Amino acid sequence: MPFVRRDPLKRLNVGLLAVAFVLSLFAGRLVQLQTIESGKYTELALRQRLQDITLPAGRGDITDAQGNSLAMTVEARGIFADPYIIKPEKRQQIASALAPILGQDPAQIMKVISRPNTRFQYLAHGVPPDQARVVTSLKFLGIGTLPEYRREYPNASLAAGVIGFVNGSGQGAAGLEYSMNSMLAGRDGWQRVEISPEGQHIPMGESQKKPPVPGRDLRLTLLRDLQFRAQEAIERKVRETGARSGSVVVMDPRNGQLLAMASAPGFDPNNYGKYPRATWGSPVVQEAYEPGSTGKVVTAAAVMEKGGVTRDTVFHVRDRIRKYDREFRDSHDHAPEDLTFAGVLAKSSNVGTIMASERIPKETLYHYLREFGFGSKTGIGLPGETAGQLKPPDKWWGTDRYPIAFGQTLSVNALQMASVYATIANGGVRVAPTLLAGTTDENGTFTPAPAPQSKRVISGETAKELRDMLEGATGREGTAPKARIEGYRVAGKTGTAQMVNPRTGLYHEGRYTSSFTGFAPADDPQLVVQVVLQDPREGGYYGGDVAAPVFKDVMTYALANRKIPPTGSKPPKVKIYARD
Repeated sequence: MPFVRRDPLKRLNVGLLAVAFVLSLFAGRLVQLQTIESGKYTELALRQRLQDITLPAGRGDITDAQGNSLAMTVEARGIFADPYIIKPEKRQQIASALAPILGQDPAQIMKVISRPNTRFQYLAHGVPPDQARVVTSLKFLGIGTLPEYRREYPNASLAAGVIGFVNGSGQGAAGLEYSMNSMLAGRDGWQRVEISPEGQHIPMGESQKKPPVPGRDLRLTLLRDLQFRAQEAIERKVRETGARSGSVVVMDPRNGQLLAMASAPGFDPNNYGKYPRATWGSPVVQEAYEPGSTGKVVTAAAVMEKGGVTRDTVFHVRDRIRKYDREFRDSHDHAPEDLTFAGVLAKSSNVGTIMASERIPKETLYHYLREFGFGSKTGIGLPGETAGQLKPPDKWWGTDRYPIAFGQTLSVNALQMASVYATIANGGVRVAPTLLAGTTDENGTFTPAPAPQSKRVISGETAKELRDMLEGATGREGTAPKARIEGYRVAGKTGTAQMVNPRTGLYHEGRYTSSFTGFAPADDPQLVVQVVLQDPREGGYYGGDVAAPVFKDVMTYALANRKIPPTGSKPPKVKIYARD
């Protein structure tokens, strides 16, 4: 049969119709993408390009009372990675090169730069600018730097237990850096920018920004030079005696301001990770101990206020006394002595103090201990402060009141004890210890801290009598002639208390807390110095032998530093023995 070609026009029309159908599908999809769903895909594309970058706030400085920097913020760099554009075959090279520069484990860097579906990951914070320049000189695709800040402590270990440090995450982790972190840190800002597929910032792209709010500066009451001298003195004495630790507090009794808070052993906050965690705090407020004979001054105040005892009241004192089933002793054997109450305090007689304490009920003794600050935190703002231990009278065992009277079976921190003597030095008015002088905002406006609370604890007459009696401790018949300062009248009290083993609750045999607390000039007190040594092993352990010389060193310097002249008055005649 002959082949008959069909109409070509029909075939053309069918082909054109098929092409038109396909084109209509494409057109419909384009209309869908560019009109109906354009907003969705525009948003997805923008979201893929947008990156949020934290703008760190400048951390506030910490200075001493004269504006000398104790903690400061300096320029630094943050190192970041864009894992999305880092080629897999380059990851090991990048990790191996950056690890020694940043002081990190190559495996950790490898883990960060291998994270999928992310365009921004921090590798390090607070990198010094010179190190950051080394990183950028390597020209690795996907590795960059951002400006930020780094914390520095220009005086190394000076006042480290008070200042603390900032950790690798930029957060305060000890001391005032921790407790005042929110005030010092300020509030970080942020910036949202467009990043190209090659990891470059698109200059004219989408950009939003919230500026950071800088932290406030803290001005402390500490004096850098006095802090240095106190720290040097206690570090030297800890080395000489082999003590476990030591501390020095210097305080102005008139306003409660702390002028020095030194402790040993310490640490360098610039390299805090190289030191044991136990050294990061301040034992001045964190370590509780039995005050021993320095606590007798509270009993003395109580019996003079409420027990009818005067400094000339005579007690027939033996070297030991039995109360119920317990025998209490003085620090050394001696023949019976007729001591005045001033003599009891000057010679630090446990037996004489017990005899005097029986003139008042135990509830009265407890009241005065509380009034002087025992059992309550000082509230100066340092973390980890202990309130010490002071049980209420209804929880005292039958014989507890006697060792409590001479400073045992209760505990305090060093600052609490310094505050007791500051109260006596200030005429019987307790001014709460204070460490913060004020704050300064980003405009340079200084706001002073609220005035510390004050409260009368004992009468001015009793306080004056106690000041005169405490001068006896530094006299020839007292326990601390090594605390005397040429040309100045000095008052104070030694303490030598047995240390408690926390595991057994019993006293450690042969281990002691040695202390001395005093003030000068005794007739016009302007400075209080408290010295504590925990477990001295060489050169004796009596407070008058190991703590009093540190007091003399620090107080002598402090008097000169504060330009406090001798009053020129003569010390009162304090009777030690009834025969005097």
